[in-house]
Amino acid sequence: MVWVQNDFLKFNLISFVDILVVAILIYLIFTLLKGTIALSIFIGICIIGVFYLLVKTLQMELLTGILDKFLSVGVIALIIIFQQEIRRFLLLIGKNFTFKRTRFWSRLFNPSAIQNDPTDDQIKPILEACHSLKNSKTGALIILAKNFDEQLFHNNGEVMNCKISKRVLESLFNKFSPLHDGAVVISENQIKLASCILPITDNMDLPVHLGLRHRAGIGVTEQTNSVALIISEETGEIAFGKEGKIKTNISMPELERILNKELS
Repeated sequence: MVWVQNDFLKFNLISFVDILVVAILIYLIFTLLKGTIALSIFIGICIIGVFYLLVKTLQMELLTGILDKFLSVGVIALIIIFQQEIRRFLLLIGKNFTFKRTRFWSRLFNPSAIQNDPTDDQIKPILEACHSLKNSKTGALIILAKNFDEQLFHNNGEVMNCKISKRVLESLFNKFSPLHDGAVVISENQIKLASCILPITDNMDLPVHLGLRHRAGIGVTEQTNSVALIISEETGEIAFGKEGKIKTNISMPELERILNKELS
């Protein structure tokens, strides 16, 4: 069935579905790149592409030849540059499919299991641990990873895969613990890793009083869609990092709202 048709345009149901799928893919890609360094790289590539079309239109042969050679390996370059983002995109699709499939069968055979939302079991111990670490001025870095990237995190750190617990978090960040250095990574309702070394941000505009713990928290949120909770060892102040940005001096009620939003 053709809805609209003329010499230049042919629009039907298939065209509508085509546009809808492309729009969803663009939205997913933007969500995946938002707040990361990859988004700036993608914008830079788009600017180069527009510049190439401009110099080609103006018949600037030398620049056109140089940019043509540069863009001729564009697909390979994109795969190399966005290797982590492509992995995360495929991981996001696969995990969402698996999660929805699991929920379908759980709802079919055990409807009561879906009603038990694990969010409260995650938020309460994290809040209590942050409150205790804040009062004792114990430095801590907790990463809440929405999509656990094994290649990024499993290259370092100690594998835990244990239930989220206030006492476990306090023990891990105790200064006499051999695992107190580095970050604790929480994902999929578990403490996945401890003593994890994270990439440090290259942002030179950050306040000078922010130390390596804060810069590592910001760095991982630039490269992934994770969020970071940072507790200062000097002041006990709680900071929150997301999409390469940081907000300091977070109160406990504000932290609870943040956790509810990020873990829901």
